[in-house]
Amino acid sequence: MKKKYEIEIPEGADRVLLHACCAPCSTAIVEWMMAHGVRPTIYYYNPNIYPLEEYTIRKNESKRHAKSLGLDWIDGDYDHDEWRRGVCGLENEPERGRRCSRCFYLRLLASAKMTAQLGLRYFATTLASSRWKSIEQVNAAGLQAAAEVPGTTFWAQNWRKGGLQDRRNALLKEYNFYNQLYCGCEFSMPKEKPAEPSPLPQS
Repeated sequence: MKKKYEIEIPEGADRVLLHACCAPCSTAIVEWMMAHGVRPTIYYYNPNIYPLEEYTIRKNESKRHAKSLGLDWIDGDYDHDEWRRGVCGLENEPERGRRCSRCFYLRLLASAKMTAQLGLRYFATTLASSRWKSIEQVNAAGLQAAAEVPGTTFWAQNWRKGGLQDRRNALLKEYNFYNQLYCGCEFSMPKEKPAEPSPLPQS
């Protein structure tokens, strides 16, 4: 009998689009996929991230990660104003509230559309690896997005289990990635100014 946390590959999922929220959350998932015959195309679409400087740092780290593994990497559009319009009225929602559900949906709908554009069937997201996120919210958003884009299927998976969380932390140090201190949007920023990020390795 398989344990509940065991990762199962959907039939025919040898190529998938992986929506990446950041490099640290991508590492263990990408490593696992590649070790099990799944080749991900990394899609970096995170218009929620604020300010632009923070977005740029995270984007470049994701690109560096994909490049080091020889993987295709797609830069999604950054339109923070459009994202703000998408979550309008939900600004005062708590973390894991309706704003987060809406944010996940907007990003995963774009991921589903990119999946179809590339001629792929499956898409997944690294959002499901963060202990700060509700997996139920992430999966609900992914399934809704897939339902709205014909021909796509969301690979709903708990990417925290099976030792992947510990592996993520090890790879974070191995790659010397910038490790962000908040989710990304201005509503999740710490009240006190975050410490200056450590210097990034030269690419």
